[in-house]
Amino acid sequence: MRHWLRVCVLILALGAAAPALALQPQPPKEFVPVDEVPPGEQIPAINMVAAAYGFVWVAVLGYVWSIARRLKHVESELSDLESRRK
Repeated sequence: MRHWLRVCVLILALGAAAPALALQPQPPKEFVPVDEVPPGEQIPAINMVAAAYGFVWVAVLGYVWSIARRLKHVESELSDLESRRK
């Protein structure tokens, strides 16, 4: 009985999805040069790539600065401990 229920649900789901799949635009059959693509569909890739690289560099430099600051703090604590020991 459960098997038939699953089959019926699957058929109903496929039947409901069929109109949505039929309405999807078909991709072009051949290569479309960039100058023929409407401006609204073009992606400004150089701006996105530059922003991504900029974000990564800022994050890396911030991380290195944070580590250097913490390392200086640890080194000063070590020198204080060494001076107390003597």
